[in-house]
Amino acid sequence: MNAPREAFLHDKLQALQAQADEFIAVRRDIHKHPEMGYKEYRTSDLVAEQLHAWGYQVTRGLGGTGLVGQLQKGSGTKSIGLRADMDALPIDESTGLPYASCNTGIMHACGHDGHTAMLLAAAKHLAQKVNFSGTLNLIFQPAEEGLAGAKKMMDDGLFDQFPCDAIFAMHNMPGHPQGQLIFRDGAAMASSDNVTITLDGQGGHGAVPHKAVDSIVAASAIVNGLQSIVSRNVDPQEMAVITVGAFNAGSTFNVIPQTATLKLSVRSLNREVRDLLEKRITELVHAQAQSYGVRAHIDYHRNYPVLVNHVRETDFARQVGEELVGAEQVTRQGRALTGSEDFAFMLEAVPGSYLLIGNGDGTGDGHGACMVHNPGYDFNDHNVAVGSAYWSLLVERFLVD
Repeated sequence: MNAPREAFLHDKLQALQAQADEFIAVRRDIHKHPEMGYKEYRTSDLVAEQLHAWGYQVTRGLGGTGLVGQLQKGSGTKSIGLRADMDALPIDESTGLPYASCNTGIMHACGHDGHTAMLLAAAKHLAQKVNFSGTLNLIFQPAEEGLAGAKKMMDDGLFDQFPCDAIFAMHNMPGHPQGQLIFRDGAAMASSDNVTITLDGQGGHGAVPHKAVDSIVAASAIVNGLQSIVSRNVDPQEMAVITVGAFNAGSTFNVIPQTATLKLSVRSLNREVRDLLEKRITELVHAQAQSYGVRAHIDYHRNYPVLVNHVRETDFARQVGEELVGAEQVTRQGRALTGSEDFAFMLEAVPGSYLLIGNGDGTGDGHGACMVHNPGYDFNDHNVAVGSAYWSLLVERFLVD
């Protein structure tokens, strides 16, 4: 690392570190008052108030509780979008922290409080300290956790009202060293589909099964048969997951139930594999049901698509990361994740990239290694400065004055 870069790195991180305490307090306030998807009223009010104070033009109501803060400087014609999610999860918090959730059964177990705080910290710095030339769109999104808030904002005209030449988002990731930046071009997160299978047989007495049509036996055969799709229909070099998360039938010992219900989670990292899984699941279920004399109804719901990072934008984002924290703190091509993310919808409409920031690996102070969606999880506050510094530098480099 050469001396000029060391000086720049020190100054950039120092500038954001100087205001970090202010936004750590904001993060903890949001953490203490979590809100579920499409109900982020308090959080949205807080974000809007801050953005207004720094001179952003704020547009509310996109996706219900979503909002966009826009700031224009100079005469540049380029535009960039940065997105943070705001919603919490239906989990009882067990951290015992002073700022633990005060809303029973709801907590920020995925770090969206931190994502919002990082983007707010960058918003203040960019408005007050940075000269750029172009349009900055800060997108604060509701309902990422399974409710497709990104798509709802788009359906409400997000990119019609706020066109972007490129769009970026960042998510914390436990298990990686705090502040490490992880990039990946191409397929980075899996699609997620939910499937409900209802099997209708003929109920009867458990002592005379030959006078009934057993939906449980049919459903059991289907559970076993589904596993062969991944092992025998999908290319072994491709990723696919079919998980039966629920099997509901009957309520007592000696009654053969008329119906049985299966609930599936289906994931892949390839759009063609996603189509194949739907085709084979549908064919197998109907064929197995017919062979056991029951009728099958399939409700196949396509949820989030494969998240595919664009090569050029990811390369740009990667270069900014290396400039900020050094190549030794950057993973240039991380592993794809089997989790899902509705930012995938935005990347289908606008070129961009989704990156990860390490939340901690349990070393040092031991903070940050607890996985997301866990009642003991907490966002690592040390990332407020690093994440906001990254966003600030990304905007400076993209909207060059």
